[in-house]
Amino acid sequence: MRIKVCGARSRADVRLLAGAGADWVGLWHGVPGGGAELPPALFADLADYCRAIGGPEAVLVTFLGDARKLAGLAVRTGVPIVQLHAYQPPAVVRALKAAADVVVVKVLHLQGDACAEARFIPAYEKAGTDLFLLDTVAADGKVGSTGHALDPAAALALADRLERPFLLAGGLTDRRSEEQEEIAAHPLFHGIDVDTAARDAGGAFAPAQVTSIAQCWRAPARVLAPVAV
Repeated sequence: MRIKVCGARSRADVRLLAGAGADWVGLWHGVPGGGAELPPALFADLADYCRAIGGPEAVLVTFLGDARKLAGLAVRTGVPIVQLHAYQPPAVVRALKAAADVVVVKVLHLQGDACAEARFIPAYEKAGTDLFLLDTVAADGKVGSTGHALDPAAALALADRLERPFLLAGGLTDRRSEEQEEIAAHPLFHGIDVDTAARDAGGAFAPAQVTSIAQCWRAPARVLAPVAV
């Protein structure tokens, strides 16, 4: 079970998330216009800092599709996990896995009950995807850190099509609905990814909120009683 918090921009952010219970921290690079986009030098510094303090592990979160550049960045900075948070094809996964010893997380984008990558899931798995991340697409097409909740039924149906573990994102909080309990009980459920819910009204990370989210989602999934008929 992993708790990933996305969008760290400083060493202070990393320290805060480490103390609040995050396992992974998302460092953005190659996310044009992204509010947490990091220049290469700062990205490298924060990745090194994650290792220096013993975690959380750094995750490269990117929209880039050049496997050679991504592999080079991962090797230079020692980032162990790369999250492809756009519509990169399976060939990018294959090339990245061949060029660098990294865990590859591929985001699957849900808009309502439709997933743009659904028909390519077997190809992503064959290419070497280690983890999927189920996330939502906003009405305007924005992806990543939208704060919009997934349709739990659609997420569960998509999870049932996977052969690799998955993370859940999309408007998660420190409360789990009954539908989310079903997802948390799924045999391939591996953890969650949060951003908006981990922050206060001013946009800064709030340690109490991160801790509350982590405690909620680390709790065992409840066995739901059947509905009486």
